[in-house]
Amino acid sequence: MANPPRRPLNPMDAAEALFKPARKAAAPAVDRPALPKTKELVSLKIDSDVLAYFQEGGPGWQDRINETLRAVMRDKT
Repeated sequence: MANPPRRPLNPMDAAEALFKPARKAAAPAVDRPALPKTKELVSLKIDSDVLAYFQEGGPGWQDRINETLRAVMRDKT
């Protein structure tokens, strides 16, 4: 059996093989169902006068906006 050559036939291919990153199989994404009664952080653009209206009541203005939106949902069904 013949010995392989000491130098590769194509040095560029040999160099690329050395520096080629090892590829690991990506873990499959886990699709988890949303937990009930959880809140999500979102960015929402609303008119400044609407925001001022809800903020006039002091702390809890985000909850008041949520309650108002929920009431609209109930009225639609």
